[in-house]
Amino acid sequence: MSAITDVPGIRIGHVQKNDGGWLSGVTVVLPPVGTVGSVDVRGGGPGTHETDALDPTTLVSTIDAIVLTGGSAFGLASATGAQLWCEEQGRGFAVPGTVVPIVPAAAIFDLGRGGDVKARPDADMGYQAAAAAYASGDHAAVERGNVGAGTGAVIARGQYKGGVGTSSITLDNISTDGPVIVGAIAVVNALGTPVGLGPGSARLREARPSAQRVADPVASTEGLNTTLVVIATNAVLDVAECKRTASSGHAGLARALDPSHTLADGDTVFAVATGAVGLYRSTEQARQVSLITLQSAAAEAVRLAILDGVEAAESVTTAAGDFPAYRTVGE
Repeated sequence: MSAITDVPGIRIGHVQKNDGGWLSGVTVVLPPVGTVGSVDVRGGGPGTHETDALDPTTLVSTIDAIVLTGGSAFGLASATGAQLWCEEQGRGFAVPGTVVPIVPAAAIFDLGRGGDVKARPDADMGYQAAAAAYASGDHAAVERGNVGAGTGAVIARGQYKGGVGTSSITLDNISTDGPVIVGAIAVVNALGTPVGLGPGSARLREARPSAQRVADPVASTEGLNTTLVVIATNAVLDVAECKRTASSGHAGLARALDPSHTLADGDTVFAVATGAVGLYRSTEQARQVSLITLQSAAAEAVRLAILDGVEAAESVTTAAGDFPAYRTVGE
């Protein structure tokens, strides 16, 4: 099965808790040293850390790790643990006496879904997830569904279980150095419903709560959502091109979820490039065609990863309620 780890050097680590009032976790994307990256945040309710450092106009162009976490803004503390792990490995921006790892993070809202609103990821879980990513090795299979940051994810205004999904696409026509691989990993915790999963999708759409329920103060707590995505490629891209690739990824998000990018979603897409394979750039036209092809593939990889995350999610029952798997709709 295709996965973001088809991109050489990309590793994924998950840590989660799903008992004792917990239903949350952390996912760390660990790229090779020297990987370039950027981000595009389009949701109306984002929870992020260090994303400003990824702007093309800032000092540092590389990313040492990306943390995707549950726990809403509280869960961003997990980035501290991943940063500590990176420092111990000597990964980061060199300063006198140490390194400062560049570890951006983004969070989904899953507070209280296991029953305990205080059960949310901390620095120790971030450290463990980073260590797990490193230990997984290259080209490892990626756990999907109710794992890592997708442990407490839900979709369709809290009606059904969401989760972690992944995909990859191989392009053979935009480089003389070998295939260009574009992969994605998504944590699907959306207010919207999935599009393009067959008959079940239509049934789920018919079962949506009414606008009246969404306006209800109790029901609307389930409308605090976010879909997080990391796109990775082995191509040579600069920071501005990564930024544009992240922007393209939002097209795939919008194709997979209806609605998307709402005021209650914190939809965030990161893009990283390991720089192993050069794109055609002999002329300006060749450069444009190469980038357009890659970024179109990025949008499709995001769409596939999101649908994969919905299909891989398993039903759960906690003190907070029942969250059935989407694929059980209509059964």
